[in-house]
Amino acid sequence: MSLLSAHNSPMISIPKKTTEEVDWTTPIRSAIAHSYGEDPDNYSQECANLQRCRQDAVKGAGSDMTAKDLLHKYFGQLELLELRFSEIRVNFPWRDAFTNKIITQTSIAYEKASVIFQIAATHSAIAASQNRGDPEGLKRAFYYFRTTAGMLTYINDNFLHAPSLDLSREIIKFLVGIILAQATEVFLEKCTDEKKSNALVAKIAAQTAFQYTALTEEVKEFMGKGIFDRNWVTIIQAKAKYFTSLSQYYRGLADSAAGKHGEALVRFTVAETAAKEANRTASSFASVFVTQMSPNLPPDAGPALQELTKAHLALITEKKSEAQRENDLIYNAILPPPETLPQIDKAVVATPITIQEVYASPDVQKVIGQDMFVRLIPLSVHESASVYSEEKAKLVRGEVEGADDAEVAVKSALEALGITDGLARFRAIAEGGVGGEAELPVEVRRWKEDIAVMEGREGVEGIIAELGRMKDTVKRELETISRDLDTESRECEAMRVKYDHLWTQAPSAALSKTLRQDLKSHLSALEAAAQSDQQVIRLWESVRGEVHLLLSPEVEDVFRASTESSGAGSENLLDIDVGGEADDQERVKIGQFVDEIDERLGRLNKISHERGQVLKDLKDKVQQDDVSHLLLLNRRNTGVESTLFAGELEKFRPYQQRLAATVHHEQVTLQELTQLWRALRDMAGRGAGAKKWEERERRKKDTVRRFSRARDVYMEVRDGLAKGLQFYTDLTELAGSLKRNAESFISDRTTEREGLVSQAEMDRRLAIPKSTPSAPSGGKPPIPPPPPKPSMGLEASFVSMNLRGTTSSPPAPSHNQWSSPPPPSHYATPPPPQRTQSFPPPPASSQPSGTYLPSPPTQPPSQLSYQPSAPPSDPYASLGLFGSANAPSPPPPTRPAPPPQQYPSYAPPPPQGQQQQPYGQQQQSPYAPPPPPPPSSQQQPQYGGYQSHPSAASSSPFPPPPPPISYGSPQYGTSPPPPPPGSQQQHPQPQQQQQQPYYYSGYAQQPGPGQQPGQQQQQQQYQYPQGYGR
Repeated sequence: MSLLSAHNSPMISIPKKTTEEVDWTTPIRSAIAHSYGEDPDNYSQECANLQRCRQDAVKGAGSDMTAKDLLHKYFGQLELLELRFSEIRVNFPWRDAFTNKIITQTSIAYEKASVIFQIAATHSAIAASQNRGDPEGLKRAFYYFRTTAGMLTYINDNFLHAPSLDLSREIIKFLVGIILAQATEVFLEKCTDEKKSNALVAKIAAQTAFQYTALTEEVKEFMGKGIFDRNWVTIIQAKAKYFTSLSQYYRGLADSAAGKHGEALVRFTVAETAAKEANRTASSFASVFVTQMSPNLPPDAGPALQELTKAHLALITEKKSEAQRENDLIYNAILPPPETLPQIDKAVVATPITIQEVYASPDVQKVIGQDMFVRLIPLSVHESASVYSEEKAKLVRGEVEGADDAEVAVKSALEALGITDGLARFRAIAEGGVGGEAELPVEVRRWKEDIAVMEGREGVEGIIAELGRMKDTVKRELETISRDLDTESRECEAMRVKYDHLWTQAPSAALSKTLRQDLKSHLSALEAAAQSDQQVIRLWESVRGEVHLLLSPEVEDVFRASTESSGAGSENLLDIDVGGEADDQERVKIGQFVDEIDERLGRLNKISHERGQVLKDLKDKVQQDDVSHLLLLNRRNTGVESTLFAGELEKFRPYQQRLAATVHHEQVTLQELTQLWRALRDMAGRGAGAKKWEERERRKKDTVRRFSRARDVYMEVRDGLAKGLQFYTDLTELAGSLKRNAESFISDRTTEREGLVSQAEMDRRLAIPKSTPSAPSGGKPPIPPPPPKPSMGLEASFVSMNLRGTTSSPPAPSHNQWSSPPPPSHYATPPPPQRTQSFPPPPASSQPSGTYLPSPPTQPPSQLSYQPSAPPSDPYASLGLFGSANAPSPPPPTRPAPPPQQYPSYAPPPPQGQQQQPYGQQQQSPYAPPPPPPPSSQQQPQYGGYQSHPSAASSSPFPPPPPPISYGSPQYGTSPPPPPPGSQQQHPQPQQQQQQPYYYSGYAQQPGPGQQPGQQQQQQQYQYPQGYGR
């Protein structure tokens, strides 16, 4: 038999039933409203889905894989639907598959049986259409023939009193026989393709022939009823003879190979007779076969069957002739009668696959999907399911608690015995020495990796360098701000000296007070931060070597050296003689104990792992367990819940037994481990070896603590550096903001000063014709021009002389003092207690402008004020009314800016009893010799040369000064009167003008040191002349 002829054997498929439209929606809505008491509108979508699912499955579906999946889904939903609506009545019209008679039933069971028949018909069509020349096609054909037989068997076993002929027991039984015979035929083809033994093929062929022969007997009962296609009968008869011949042929081959040549020849003769009958039947079938009359047969069924039998007949005829010739010439075996030949054994290879197996596969469950009416569960079922869930949870909790208790017991026992830490000690003893460990401790290795990662990302040295760079940048910026403010202040005062009373710009001290306070605050913070930086750097220097060692490969050598003994090399730990025979025997015994303890520990680990796996399986099984369908089926039966629950919980009994067995084995193993450990400690836990081991562990712990401290300090250093970086970042932003404010302030002041210079020059040119002749060449100042307004009386004179002791704010007055300044060579160093800075006195008009530049300060940072020296010899120097209006403007000083904390606006007021430097210089009688400078506590401030000694005034050869004049006009302002004796000298504050004061934005004037808020209300802030009022 050739492969081609075998694979052309035609197969029969079962015809399908047909049906009409069915209305599922109305009955289901009625059942939901009456049986469940819910709103049917809430389940409109589910009803529509079920209606569409049936239509897709049984109306217009073909016989391919898609049709199979649709039928599987619909039947699965029917099964779930019956659990909720077992009493529902729907008209299901189905036509008989053989008689085409329509039969209508209202039971869901009839719908289910019809759908199963449809599934069986679809499976048989899929199996018959497979290409059996492909091994995969052979497998699919064999599988689907078996599932077809299983579906039909399920109908016979579960649906009695079939209303239609195609569902009757006799028809279903006959169809099952055809399907199983064809499945056996497919398996036979697979065996011939794989070249199985002749004896095995003969058995399978005999089984196939037996099944087809039985079908020929059964089909006679249906011949007169016109149920089956007559072509089915012809094919079954032809295949019965064909497979009978095939079984005899392969058995003859097996007998010939076994030396039974006579029996082989007889079997070839019988096979030839059966083959001739099969070929004759197939030839007649091919002559009358019409494809349209048999839609359940392949289109080439007639020619294929004729070619199959013809080829087999030719093969068996040739084989018989060859056997006859060999027997006549060679063997001369006796030919037994055919009736006496042994029967060929039959091998059953095709059994039905049940519907439960089909629907249990994951692919089919995935096709079915979720229950469409999963939300529709009776309340009683909910309650019962909750009770069952609590029973399952109670079971699981008990097993989990038992497992946890067993784990805790084992862990506690091992810790109490000290096996985990002590086993390494005895293992080293068994090896004969305590050499250093090559591996680092776990915590040290973790520290090394963490520090290496941090250093690789950004090292400490780099952060320190960045910290210094940021600190230097901030310091330079703050010094620049301080220097710019000082330069602006000196330029303002130089203009005041140059233009005398014509200069009306307010001093910078009051207006820049807020800027200088912020500057001082930032510098103080910078100084404190620098100290903190030094602390962090010293901390880093203390552990830098340790950290570098930890990161280097030499750290393993450090631990190895720390664990080695102080003596040379590795020493024996046993308290016995080294190299002796007892030494070796002792080590061998210790090694045996260690190996046995390791084996027990491994057994405990395996038991623990197995218990955890069993517990996980139990939880999964409990989670997946669902008895809702059982509760739905038994919801009308009262009193069965307890029995049902007990029976369902029994399926968890194997898991409980396995968990109990693990606990028992664990206890036994733990007892053995305890005995072994005690024996090992008794034998090897004493002597010099144990002491050396303890010394080794102590040194190792000391080394670990050493690196632990280095790691802790390193983390502290990084934390401090991170805070430092954040601090300098914030300080950089603040310094930048302060710099912008200072630049804005200086820019505004410069613009204002340029305008005032132009105005002062103009006023000076206008005042030149009215001025008196120049002073004598002796360096005496010229007589000032007469005041613009007459005297306001004695009160104005007192106010001008400041004889009432009124205090003023620290900023210098905006108008010129009526006193003649001394030469720069008379500047003296101020006394140490002095901290407030005064403006330098204006130069004399007769001296060149370059000679009156202020000298660089020579005092320490705490002494910033300038104190004038002895009074000049010029007798006119005491007359402030003769100031020159043509004094040249001194250039800005070139001395470096003092540190920020030394600015006058930040200096605290001097202690009581100390003399603050006046705005002008100290004056004495022009005729009295210059006395020595009095102590600061008794020095009297003197303004404009107005002396309190009448004898000096009466002895002057010059005429007396004019009466006091009030310069309260907007052009001059009011001269500050001198403070009373003993009081601290402050810069006078000009009186309030008529115009509103003009202030720079962000630079409000604050009360000066030593000035109370009440005094600030009495003395108004500096006001610009007309034209600057806001």
